[in-house]
Amino acid sequence: MRALLIAGAMSLAFTLFLTPLFIRLFKKLGWGQFIRDDGPKSHHAKRGTATMGGIIVILGVLISFFSAKMIVGEPITASPLLVLFMMVGLGLVGFVDDFLKTRNQRSLGLGGWAKIVGQVLVAGVFAYLSLQFPNKNGLTPASTHISFIRDLPLDFMALGTVVGLILFVLWITLIVAATSNSVNVTDGLDGLATGSSILAIGSFVVIGFWQFNQSCFGGSDAADQYRCYEIRDPLDLAVVSAAIVGGLIGFLWWNTSPAKIFLGDTGSLAIGGAIAALAVLSRTELLLILIGGLFVIESGSVILQRLFFKLTRGKRIFLMSPIHHHFELKGWAEVTVVVRFWIIGGLLVAAGVGSFYLEWLAR
Repeated sequence: MRALLIAGAMSLAFTLFLTPLFIRLFKKLGWGQFIRDDGPKSHHAKRGTATMGGIIVILGVLISFFSAKMIVGEPITASPLLVLFMMVGLGLVGFVDDFLKTRNQRSLGLGGWAKIVGQVLVAGVFAYLSLQFPNKNGLTPASTHISFIRDLPLDFMALGTVVGLILFVLWITLIVAATSNSVNVTDGLDGLATGSSILAIGSFVVIGFWQFNQSCFGGSDAADQYRCYEIRDPLDLAVVSAAIVGGLIGFLWWNTSPAKIFLGDTGSLAIGGAIAALAVLSRTELLLILIGGLFVIESGSVILQRLFFKLTRGKRIFLMSPIHHHFELKGWAEVTVVVRFWIIGGLLVAAGVGSFYLEWLAR
């Protein structure tokens, strides 16, 4: 518990107090945001605002997590390292994309396929490593079962070792690509993705801590053993989640409207990767549809818009996608859109955490 509080507080302090220094540095380096000409006209004033703020969040999380574990004197386990691997790996993919945008002064950095290849490589390595490092109880960070609130009977290995492993890697890659790209799509208004991610990742602090208290390996009461959780390192997953939440809260101070700095693809892909990794390692993969419900709505609006546009030869459902731009073009103020979307995201997160707890009660 001490490590959780220390990691969250240190990460918050890092991003809250050091972000202005990074803003000045990024401006000197010419890392300013490029704004699409076809977007809302009010966004043109944001041109040149410092971007790649994800670097600050990632640094804050890394420093605070390892410092907290060192201060408390606890060993570092495999599961949080995998979350950090995913966060840093996808952050690097996003950094290359952001760097090309700022250098070439255009809204397109990495090509679509190049970005997907980067995501697939990181997700593939994560998937392989997540089945390694068994602890003394034989638990690996991830399992080959599809999970909802805990592992379901659907096991990829039932199809054979080789086929099962291939399908498992494809499943993890799908989760990672969908989640990271959905957070990336949501990052279009000041503070929208940051605030929504605080709510989503905050749920994993609660889930990880509850799984630790109800662990099958010494955490739960004897009377509750029949509904305990077989999760490797649940408390450390809560600690790394707290570090990410703390870093995002401090960053939001500077990222809220009018933003002084943006997450960039560096931050949005890294955060999306961390959310996906937390869902996989906490055995809540399908629950992510609720916990990340706002991100599902945002990316779903893009998919619907494109499909409808192609099927109807040029007609549109929304004035512009992602859907937050639709409401901007209808006359909503940017802050109004952001706060209302936070409310929607918060309600969906509450539904996800509520479902998690109700399953334990019903069980």
